[in-house]
Amino acid sequence: MPLTLYAHPFSSYCQKALIALYENATPFTYRVLGEDPEAGADWASLWPMKRMPVLADGDRTVLESSTIIEYLDQRHPGAVRLVPEEAGAALDARMWDRIFDNYIMTPMQKIVLDHLRPDGKRDPHGVLHAREMLDTAYRWIDGAFAGKQWAAGDAFGLADCAAAPSLFYADWVQEIDPEFANLRAYRARLLARPSVARCIDEARPYRKYFPPGAPDRD
Repeated sequence: MPLTLYAHPFSSYCQKALIALYENATPFTYRVLGEDPEAGADWASLWPMKRMPVLADGDRTVLESSTIIEYLDQRHPGAVRLVPEEAGAALDARMWDRIFDNYIMTPMQKIVLDHLRPDGKRDPHGVLHAREMLDTAYRWIDGAFAGKQWAAGDAFGLADCAAAPSLFYADWVQEIDPEFANLRAYRARLLARPSVARCIDEARPYRKYFPPGAPDRD
């Protein structure tokens, strides 16, 4: 039975899982949420919290993008190893995965979602804190990436799957300063990666729905 992914092309966490699938050309059925009521009902039956993405593998339901990527690496491996076999390298990959999710993806989403709040319910203090967190993270990651090709070693993997959508959208809401040349170059390498570029192209028709307004680039 083929894998089934419940996801949406414009979702950053869905892109994270899609990148892993595309890296290894892993066969799967893509059930796009928001466009197919039947897919939405099946998704809700698998995960009542209604959070994306969700991977179904026969009777097995796998939740959360990081877990999905690790599951694919273990149960449906391909030519690209997403989590290194060596324990120390694997720990580095998981650490960077959490860094990009918690300190890039989370504050980015705080800024985006604030635009969806009704007038009088906005959170300017929270948005300011999110922007400060992004700038702090940008500066630290830029220093950590001096001389690095990918996030956790010489090979593309789990952490880069997390970094790509995080940095893609974060730069839209809080542009990475030109002084952070290492980070900007890393983002450019990510966007040029075929698996990432495919996600960006699949999400392109939905850019008009980006709450803060999508910039005319990328």
